Amino acid sequence: MSSIAIFPCTFTPGEDIIDDLSKHLELAIYRDADLVEEATARCPINRERLKNFMYGKTSVFNQFTLEKEKAVNLFKAILAERLDDSRQYLFHGFLTALIPPQVTHVLRVLVVDTKQGRIDYAVKQGLSQRDAKKRVKADDVSAYTWTDFLFQKEAYDSSLYDMVIPVEKKSREELLDTITKRFHTTSVLQNAESRQAIVDLRLESEVEKHLLAAGHKVAAHVKNGGVTLVVDKNVLNYSKFQQELADLITPIAGVTIVNVERSKNFRESIYRRQKFELPSKVLFVDDEKEFVETVSQRLISRDVGTYGVYNGADALELVTQDRPEVMVLDLKMPGLHGVEVLRRTKELAPEVEVIILTGHGTNEDMKQCMELGAFAYMNKPVDIEELSTTIKAANEKVRQRNEEGEPA
Repeated sequence: MSSIAIFPCTFTPGEDIIDDLSKHLELAIYRDADLVEEATARCPINRERLKNFMYGKTSVFNQFTLEKEKAVNLFKAILAERLDDSRQYLFHGFLTALIPPQVTHVLRVLVVDTKQGRIDYAVKQGLSQRDAKKRVKADDVSAYTWTDFLFQKEAYDSSLYDMVIPVEKKSREELLDTITKRFHTTSVLQNAESRQAIVDLRLESEVEKHLLAAGHKVAAHVKNGGVTLVVDKNVLNYSKFQQELADLITPIAGVTIVNVERSKNFRESIYRRQKFELPSKVLFVDDEKEFVETVSQRLISRDVGTYGVYNGADALELVTQDRPEVMVLDLKMPGLHGVEVLRRTKELAPEVEVIILTGHGTNEDMKQCMELGAFAYMNKPVDIEELSTTIKAANEKVRQRNEEGEPA
């Protein structure tokens, strides 16, 4: 049975023909919201966070947490199940980007218009010119963020689709007719290879799940049960690493062989396996950029995932948008004083544990910071091992509170 997958280019007639296509071709509509609902039922992550993994920007801490990769992996596993059942679907939304081209009985479609054409379309629907421009831009940023994360490609890159239809003043009827005719061609009929591609997709999602659970971010490709793992960074003792990955994946049901190879775009940066039990959302706030970069690298080498900003305003913005778990905060900075950053952080996100690190503090500063809820107060120059130990203690407090469900 064949299906259609339409990626959303908002404010085009392509958004408006979904119901018509569904009725005309007797296809069950399956949208992003349906996928998120299924995912919510299977994992402890709430609905809004799952939606943000799909539509929002990638967290600055994601390189340490791999949370977005885990969410995408769950989405792929669920989508593979939908592809494997007996129904014909009209898939609509960002989820369509997760359907591999090897599943040839799903016609991947993009209905696209120029930016000005979309703005004009939005204005006809009642938006002001200004609001229309803002909405189109915001929707495109969201779409581009998603496909860049998945493929390092722009959302409207023609290589991602079987069929790209420029609107060019086409009527609804013309768009419906164009898609319907292509849908009925043999190129989207199910065959043995296309069915095998779904089996491979299900196995690929299982392989990725095992890799991510073990802290590995390695590209996995599956064909007929054979698994190829692609490493794009330099690995110390590469042969040992190959064996570690093979031992991890070989026991999975359905895996026939495991190959580990270097990417064609191999980079010289060092590969690190993420250890999720260790701090992975540490925000470092200090106006001394070189100091932040040096200490951050030394902390990362000790498995402390650290991201640095250089003023209080940026720190508060990140607290609002991205929620670190631990903050290392300098007191004396241009603009917002560290005490004020601490105060506002505790108002915005009281669960964030804040470690004060300063070279110019007084006893009165220390007293004030501790009264405001700081986890610790440390003086520069600081011993990196002592700082690392303190961060891990703060992270452990966060972890225990999360497990026990206690308020901050």
